[in-house]
Amino acid sequence: MHNKVVYRAAQALTRAGYDTLRFNFRGVGLSEGRYDAGRGEMEDFRAALDEAERTVGLPLVAGGFSFGSAVGLKASAQDSRLAAFVALGLPLATESGRLVPRPPASVPSLFVVGENDTFGPPEDLQRFLGGTHRMVVIPGADHFFEGQLELLGETISDFLASLPAVSVRAASETSA
Repeated sequence: MHNKVVYRAAQALTRAGYDTLRFNFRGVGLSEGRYDAGRGEMEDFRAALDEAERTVGLPLVAGGFSFGSAVGLKASAQDSRLAAFVALGLPLATESGRLVPRPPASVPSLFVVGENDTFGPPEDLQRFLGGTHRMVVIPGADHFFEGQLELLGETISDFLASLPAVSVRAASETSA
């Protein structure tokens, strides 16, 4: 929740007029519970979407960083409340990144990867997306977008600006 990548994403969403909800998965930081290999964390993500809908309304923009992006994709697959999805550093080369579904083609999605990301290399992401959804490779960046956080924020802002305007917008983001 306090990771610099998640913080930068929240800033971009806020500047674009979105309300944001950041949370820690079970067992992270001061949250209750214990790590559940992604199963219980999907419940955490769905609970965050429910809370965002309850407090702000629909439609929702969801997303996450690293483990959070993988869990978010799994948890929100086929969720009709989503207007868009933002995946940062999707860890396709790790256990948590296996069997991750792509968002439906009807859900505008942004996938951002560092050029030197060893947890989810750009080539893996390109194969995974197969030409669907928007993919941006941040030059010179690693998994944590070190030295490129400003460009990461601009990339998210550009994507959000490309979305159709809606009267009520809410965003949910995660960290792990």
